[in-house]
Amino acid sequence: MTDTNHFDSHRKTRAKFFLQRPGFILDVDLHLPTQGVIAIFGPSGSGKTTLLRCMAGLEKTEHGKMTWRQDQFAEEEIWQDDGFFLPTHKRPLGYVFQEASLFDHLTVKGNLNYAKKRRGPSKVDTLASFMSDDEIQSLLGISHLVNRKPNQLSGGERQRVAIARALMIHPQVLFMDEPLASLDDARKDEVLPYLETLKTKLNIPIVYVTHSANEIARLADHLVVMENGEVMTSGSIEKTLADLNNPLKLGPEAGVVLTGQIQEKDPQWHLMQVGFDGGAVWLKDSGHGLGDYVRIRLLAKDISIALSHHDDSSIQNILSGHLLALTEDADEGMVLAQVEVGHSVLLTRITARSVEKLGLKPNIKVWVQIKSAALIG
Repeated sequence: MTDTNHFDSHRKTRAKFFLQRPGFILDVDLHLPTQGVIAIFGPSGSGKTTLLRCMAGLEKTEHGKMTWRQDQFAEEEIWQDDGFFLPTHKRPLGYVFQEASLFDHLTVKGNLNYAKKRRGPSKVDTLASFMSDDEIQSLLGISHLVNRKPNQLSGGERQRVAIARALMIHPQVLFMDEPLASLDDARKDEVLPYLETLKTKLNIPIVYVTHSANEIARLADHLVVMENGEVMTSGSIEKTLADLNNPLKLGPEAGVVLTGQIQEKDPQWHLMQVGFDGGAVWLKDSGHGLGDYVRIRLLAKDISIALSHHDDSSIQNILSGHLLALTEDADEGMVLAQVEVGHSVLLTRITARSVEKLGLKPNIKVWVQIKSAALIG
């Protein structure tokens, strides 16, 4: 396991569990940040949901330790340790399941009011300090649905109500177990923008289980990769996705996520320039304002390598960098290359034939040609 945050573990929350079942063992020891979206990623059967349920206290393990910090300055709260186990209903958390699991006999308002009854006194009522019940409903776009019953809602609407219900208790952390898994692509596209808004408006961490590369690219700040009940790697989204030794099997979805600032606009061509640590890229104007920070995704398949700068090309985004490393790709005949551009690292997916033809090797200067970049938040 690789834990890129061990040096700062005294400021983080702790999740350590050992759980044995027939044919499966969960054995993890994690230090997690106290803010942002923490994505737990892996294939079916890797232990993602089991880990989340252990953290929430829905699975009781014989050997386990779970502590929580509201932020890096707060006092550590012990949820589980040797001889001590805090029941789930006493932990200051909200939980969103794969299925919305609303009470069918209650209206949306009734479901929300039921959750509000669980709202107990909290040392730090973080959510209530800036968001009212009406604001939660508005944030998730459900204000006009409050008098409907669950059977009158679409799948996406039901899941948004379920998220609002989890927030109504004013939790210190929000746990989400593959909240989009039961939705079709259209409903996923409907709900994802609400989740992106949620992460920017809430000042509580979100622990988010998923097996979708698109969801981690759009939402995650910290990534935990699981396989066969173990944590294979844990670290920031930028470093984890750019690591050639990352156990993520993303294939054509391999790439990096960068945060940059809009520094220029070209209204004639409806473009905007996003600057990041290492350069800048032009992409379609999203309507964001100058100075706004945005997240962009650069797929390895959309980046090529050249040994010199070419002006006579339709590719507008060309940056200089240094080739750090090369490794075989999952597809035969393809190679993943890691290129450092300033203090940022990009991945490019090229043919083994091109590697040999260009004589590519670590530590040489190269030019990366970015054919497209996607704004994701």
